[in-house]
Amino acid sequence: MSEIQNTQNNMDKALARITSMEPYHCNPFDNPPELRRRAERLLKEIESLNEDEVAKKEKIMEELFGTYNKLAFPGLGFKCDFGLNIHFHGLAVINYNVVMLDTSPINIGHGAFIGPGVCLACAGHAIHPSQRSNVLTSAPITLEEDVWLGANVTVLGGVTIGKGSVIGAGSVVTKDIPAGVIAVGNPCKVKRKITDKDMFDDIQI
Repeated sequence: MSEIQNTQNNMDKALARITSMEPYHCNPFDNPPELRRRAERLLKEIESLNEDEVAKKEKIMEELFGTYNKLAFPGLGFKCDFGLNIHFHGLAVINYNVVMLDTSPINIGHGAFIGPGVCLACAGHAIHPSQRSNVLTSAPITLEEDVWLGANVTVLGGVTIGKGSVIGAGSVVTKDIPAGVIAVGNPCKVKRKITDKDMFDDIQI
């Protein structure tokens, strides 16, 4: 097998691993660095554009993200590992300085509100210190429709947040959150259900 074929085979294996919805662990260097360099280049191109260069920005984001929707609006300071593992399924309002460590797929449902400083971290490391530097762990993250993440929320790999739920500012979400609830804390826990009492009487929808 030629060196070129071997390199392509390694790339194919890496792509199959990181785009899978199954959790995995590997050596950090097994995920090709060129994928991260690609994302860095495209993010720099986006940051260099003026606000009125909308068409150029959309074209770059179509290349960067695995699934891009024109109703997805990443704010200034947005960072990601690969981009190709981030999938927008409709409207997504993303505030400043949001980080998505997309070593596994991140699926973001329609109507997502993602506050400033939020981190969606698919990636982790081995717990035992003897393995920590050479074992990367990863698992997917899913935000169902109409999820709102408050400022500085961290969502860890393997978590699904149910439709319509709100995660309070500063929370660390380590386990799945059901639909239609307010959840807060570190670790994040359900506080109560969202009901019609949460609606403003003077606003018509």
